[in-house]
Amino acid sequence: MTTFKEIRGTDILSLSSDPSNPEVGQIWYNNTIGVLKGNQLVAAAWASGGNLINARSSLAGCGTQTAGLAFGGFTTVVTNVTEEYDGSAWTAGGNLGTSRYAPAGLGTQTAGLAISGFTSVGNQTNTSEEYDGSTWTAGGTIGTARYRFPGAGIQTAGLVFGGSTSPGTVRKNLTEEYDGTSWSPGGNLNTTRNALAGAGTQTAGLAFGGFTPTITGATEEYDGSVWTTSPGSLNTARGYLGGAGTQTAALGFGGNTPTISAATEQYDGTSWTNTSSLGNSMATGASAGTQTSALYAGSESSPKARTEEFTGAYNSTKKITTS
Repeated sequence: MTTFKEIRGTDILSLSSDPSNPEVGQIWYNNTIGVLKGNQLVAAAWASGGNLINARSSLAGCGTQTAGLAFGGFTTVVTNVTEEYDGSAWTAGGNLGTSRYAPAGLGTQTAGLAISGFTSVGNQTNTSEEYDGSTWTAGGTIGTARYRFPGAGIQTAGLVFGGSTSPGTVRKNLTEEYDGTSWSPGGNLNTTRNALAGAGTQTAGLAFGGFTPTITGATEEYDGSVWTTSPGSLNTARGYLGGAGTQTAALGFGGNTPTISAATEQYDGTSWTNTSSLGNSMATGASAGTQTSALYAGSESSPKARTEEFTGAYNSTKKITTS
């Protein structure tokens, strides 16, 4: 019989307590409780979360997986509905002052920002609204009203970029920065596009995907003044996708290729790699969270109430049994 030492090159350790940072594949005997244990890698996965109260598409989101915010969008009409997520269920929040769909969103559940978007077909708004956890109030007026563009950062240091203006679909490369009171111009994107996704902060932003009008996987990084094209493009070029995380640890998910996709990819600051797909193909939803703990809610082509939660790969200690 082959022994563990012959396989791994070491004996199974007998320890009085579990190691604080075990390696994947490590096995040990906890002699205090008389249990054989091991450490294994649990794969990344999406799982179903609580449904939105109001099914919708073309909405915006911000916050985290356990403290998320979703606002605006389209049901059968443009809506001002806001909902808050606690990691399991959505509850009603304060309504936006202006109903809007395809706006940008950024910030947190208790300090969110809704920017621009459509108030009705063909009618854009240049207004922003700030959320304090219960009520929306007027924020600064954006320089260029637009729709289908992402936000990044926080309520007092926000960033928006790209998008479209109307009439028609006029794609933009414009970037604007928010200081909590007013908007000012930033450096232009290198690739003019709409329906892209974003992540990061005002001084370390990330833009990826979208339409130029052809579908693109191009990725750009922002340093607070200039966008630089990354050598790494999305493996699956798409628009209307969700984004979460930071400039060096981002997650891109869902979108339109032009068919609706479930593809999910991780960015490490240089390149994108594929990871576990959404349970459902989704696009134009509200996204929030980090690379290892993300949230996506709502969808097209007809308004949806579904929510999915992403958990990144992690190490887990398990009791080893014969069953």
